[in-house]
Amino acid sequence: MGKFTAYKLPLKSLQAGTHNYEYKLGGQFFKDMESPDVRDADVDVQLTVVHRDGVYDLTFKFTGEVVLLCDRCLDDLHFPIDTDYHIMVKYGDAYRDDSDDFLEIPESDNDLNVAYMMYDTVSLAIPIKHVHPLGKCNRAMSALLRKHRTTIPGDEDAALENELIDEMDSMPDDVAETPTDPRWNKLKDLTEN
Repeated sequence: MGKFTAYKLPLKSLQAGTHNYEYKLGGQFFKDMESPDVRDADVDVQLTVVHRDGVYDLTFKFTGEVVLLCDRCLDDLHFPIDTDYHIMVKYGDAYRDDSDDFLEIPESDNDLNVAYMMYDTVSLAIPIKHVHPLGKCNRAMSALLRKHRTTIPGDEDAALENELIDEMDSMPDDVAETPTDPRWNKLKDLTEN
């Protein structure tokens, strides 16, 4: 039995009418898909299939959350998922997927595996940059970023990054900064000259 056999829809055996399916996407699903971003997940999927006149109308509804790694502080980031996906499927001579909302599969296929459709939809709902909302990052890491950042004159990206770091939470007043190694201070003197 394969990793994704639970996600096969028996299209050929479906009677005309409306059919509902439920799926649960957890951390193992994303590990099996070899997802580099999703560390854990709890996503519910409601799939409604309407079969009429040889056409299968599939509507997916996704709700839940995925756990990502914050790009700023490296802590877990719980990102909510609330999206949907719609596609029409019908049987034809060969496999054809030249459209985002229409899929033709060969007559020889009895089933349609929807695992990759679900994975792609959740992946597209996740932003490219994974960061906590301002003020929610790990305070210790925010302080380290602020302490070790460098400013290069004329570098607009670095200036924007520095502004974002400034807006993050600062360390509590009762936490003293750790002293730096004096060798780093000598190297800093070289770069300032």
